[in-house]
Amino acid sequence: MRRVTLNRPFAAALERLRAADLRPTRQRMALARLLLEGGDRHVTAEQVHSQAAESGIRVSLATVYNTLHQFQRAGLIREVVVEAGRSYFDTNVSDHHHLYFEDGGRLVDVPAAQVEIRGLPDLPPGVEVSRIDVILRASAKSK
Repeated sequence: MRRVTLNRPFAAALERLRAADLRPTRQRMALARLLLEGGDRHVTAEQVHSQAAESGIRVSLATVYNTLHQFQRAGLIREVVVEAGRSYFDTNVSDHHHLYFEDGGRLVDVPAAQVEIRGLPDLPPGVEVSRIDVILRASAKSK
């Protein structure tokens, strides 16, 4: 017997959560769909919380933070800390860097091929570099 797959609204989110070994709770499903089905973007926890409320998803800000960190540990998103107390969650988990506009708080992807890294320090035995994250900071030129 052939199994028929229906195109359900939460099918992609369900698949991503299961692939990451995360139990698909109602709140995780709703937040995964909100975050991961909108293309690559950078959002703060507060922005996700506001978008959830606008979409009729009842979830606390603490739950949003907890869920974002669970998604990050599972490799579904990346956390980009731009300064102490300010971080963005990036739905693009491919190898890339960032340009941060300090004046407006906007974060933009920079392809890894556009940044050349040279002269890495010697690492202790048994240690290897797992990833390099570069954040270029931009602000308006002073006159």
